[in-house]
Amino acid sequence: MKRAKAISILLTCFMILTMITACGSQQGSKSPNQDSASTSDLSTSKDKNNASEDNGELVDGKFVEKKSISVEVFDRGNDGGTPPEDNFYTDFIKEGMLRDHNVEVTFKIVPRWTEGEVLSNLLAANDAPDVCVTYSYPTIQTYANMGGVLDMAPYLEKNKDLLPDLWELLTDDNIYWNQDPEKGTIWAIEARLFNNAGVRTFVREDWLKKLSMEEPESIEDFEQMLYKFKDNAEMLLGDDADKMTPFSLSTDVGWRIMELAHAFIPGDITDRDRYIYGFDDRYLLYPNYKEAVRKINEWYNAGLVWKDFALYDAGDTTEGNLMKSGYVGSYMHNSDDPYRNGEDGVQYNMQKLVAKDAAFKTVVSFKNDAGLYKKYLSAPVDRKVFFPASNKEPVASLVYLDWISKLENRMFLQIGEEGSTHEAMPDGSVKITAATDEKIMNSPNNIDYTITINGLNLGDPEKTVQSLAQGYAGVDPEYITRTYDLSAYEYSGSGDTTCPVLGNRHSGITETTIPVVETVYKYPL
Repeated sequence: MKRAKAISILLTCFMILTMITACGSQQGSKSPNQDSASTSDLSTSKDKNNASEDNGELVDGKFVEKKSISVEVFDRGNDGGTPPEDNFYTDFIKEGMLRDHNVEVTFKIVPRWTEGEVLSNLLAANDAPDVCVTYSYPTIQTYANMGGVLDMAPYLEKNKDLLPDLWELLTDDNIYWNQDPEKGTIWAIEARLFNNAGVRTFVREDWLKKLSMEEPESIEDFEQMLYKFKDNAEMLLGDDADKMTPFSLSTDVGWRIMELAHAFIPGDITDRDRYIYGFDDRYLLYPNYKEAVRKINEWYNAGLVWKDFALYDAGDTTEGNLMKSGYVGSYMHNSDDPYRNGEDGVQYNMQKLVAKDAAFKTVVSFKNDAGLYKKYLSAPVDRKVFFPASNKEPVASLVYLDWISKLENRMFLQIGEEGSTHEAMPDGSVKITAATDEKIMNSPNNIDYTITINGLNLGDPEKTVQSLAQGYAGVDPEYITRTYDLSAYEYSGSGDTTCPVLGNRHSGITETTIPVVETVYKYPL
């Protein structure tokens, strides 16, 4: 009996063991080693998937499988230009991207002057290019809020090693410029603005010589100069003495008195005040700004300012004609205003119509209460580059941005081919020439293809300035280099001030001969 009971127990245990084994088999039983391998396989598979999304398909910088991306390019409708999406420069990019990264690039045109509306329609239709560019951040933000824009933050950070030229050019400042401080999202990165000299002050060099005057180095000097111009109108202008305009203004007075206004802003203005009052790029609410307006009113009532300036709207040529005719003694405007526009330029025409030595030169005259020639510049940002949510190749798109940011690639795009679009000068600079064949540039320095940079940059500040100076037809390059010498034109990324040319070219020159220029960049709120 006992024996039968024991056999029954053994049979029961065997059945239980058999069931357990069978159950284990149904669940795909594996040895511990097999389980480990499976985990590894899953991990590898997961990594591969991530790699596919990120950078795992790149070998020596090239995608194993060819990628295809589309890139927005402006159509400016230039007469005599080439098709923006298919020309000598797009071929350079297409061939380079295919050769270096196995990425096929096609360009999709967007009209330059209606780019905001057209881009909005493309985004709404889910048909925007993979790489988009616009000056309008509100457009990007609007579509980002609707889920139509890709968050670039994780792709930028995960693939940073793949993008050395992009990060070097834009630096953390421009990469993270639009980052949401709470969510960390980056809907767009900012192209970098070079040659940012802002508004400058110009005075008639030949009039100073005729009146045996030194360059004005203070507000009082400048005011005295204006009175001298006015009081010596007959000597300076002869029969046209009644047209004497010691200081000229026109529309957008806030822009046109910029350097003077900076001198009235207290030197010890705090970051708090900059944040609170710096809502615009005219600084109208900055402390003491009204004193600059008061000074201009004083000059106007004293007959030192063009009396009819308020009668002419933007785009009117009257003020320019007064300058070209040689009646204006000084004014403030964009850093190259007297020198631009070739045969239609101010300087070119003054020297043609008035005298060969008739010229405007840049001066630094407005010292603030701290004894500094402080200059506020707009932020070193430009166009906004973003990816729509429809972009299926964000990594290839970032690699594209990195490729066009590489110095040798963007230099070729900016200056073109020697002998066709530029001439190499003995000092190492280049002189841009206008091509009329298939190598014609549809935009200045091919800005429409160098979408991560605006402004000539040859990798060397000295060479860059010399090259910029070569680009003004009929104007002595010394006037251009002087303007940049006295400007803080390149952003260092430190958020405060930089003036590499001033530092390099004038090292050792004392403040009494070369005024110190402190630059403060205005950050967005």
